[in-house]
Amino acid sequence: MSHTVITTTTTTTRASGDGVVNMGYTRTIPGLLKTGQMLALLVAFLCVHLARGWPSWAAFQYFEVVTLWFLIALLIFFLMHLFMLQEKMPCINWMLTEFFHYSVGTVLIFIASIVAAVKAGGVSALVAGSVFGFIATFLMAISLWTSYSVTCGSHQTGAAV
Repeated sequence: MSHTVITTTTTTTRASGDGVVNMGYTRTIPGLLKTGQMLALLVAFLCVHLARGWPSWAAFQYFEVVTLWFLIALLIFFLMHLFMLQEKMPCINWMLTEFFHYSVGTVLIFIASIVAAVKAGGVSALVAGSVFGFIATFLMAISLWTSYSVTCGSHQTGAAV
């Protein structure tokens, strides 16, 4: 009679001491990109919001709305990763949701930054706001590229032909 023995080893890792906050996420590339995006959008919003003498009211209202909206959305995604909430809500495809967020955000912030740069009228705070808008656009494009390669990239299958 032959006997087969199967041994299974389970390894458990915890993100932090209490398992509630994943502080390691802040040191990853996506975490650093989100932090940079939030800072760039916050500075862009504050530059435009605190500036006096807007040459075009509608253009800078649009810039404020777009930057503030995507700043809040990025903060929500950042907090979800920080507190590992996406694991508690598996019914939503979070990678695809972030991909669409970056797709729309990159385009709208780029448009808002172009409009702000054209309509700045030499007001230095408005020019600075548009520059930080372009920086946020660049960082969001990098996040879009990395989330695309994860979400829509080629997937290997185990089947051989």
